[in-house]
Amino acid sequence: MGEKLMQIGEVSERTGLSLRTIRHYEDVGVVAPSERSMGGFRLYTEAEVRRLALVRRMRPLGFCLDDIRALLDVLEQLPDDGGPLPENDEQAHEELVERLRTYWVKADARCEDLRRQLGQAEDFARSLHGHLARLVDATAAADAEAVR
Repeated sequence: MGEKLMQIGEVSERTGLSLRTIRHYEDVGVVAPSERSMGGFRLYTEAEVRRLALVRRMRPLGFCLDDIRALLDVLEQLPDDGGPLPENDEQAHEELVERLRTYWVKADARCEDLRRQLGQAEDFARSLHGHLARLVDATAAADAEAVR
């Protein structure tokens, strides 16, 4: 019995990506449906869902489509269990590991930058809260004074 195939709507629900975004990723070569139904509907496997989920996690870090495709290529070539490549080509394995390490360093640096930006945004939000609190306090005090 074959692997379960999903239509694009289910893939959209599972990944949180819009139908349009999934079609765009297909157009630019990031993902492709495994099959098409007799009616021409795109059909995806769990592997494509995992691929799209990874793409979704990469996008907030600012990776371009070329980086995304390249990283997906690296991940597809490395064994899931972390062992050596099937051909036992140690040099090819080390090159893939180094490419993966490069993406990890980029992702880590981008996460740190986002943390700094988030800190600045939170500081700004706190300052707005402070301004609002002072304004509400001043209005309440003025209203109380007017009642006296």
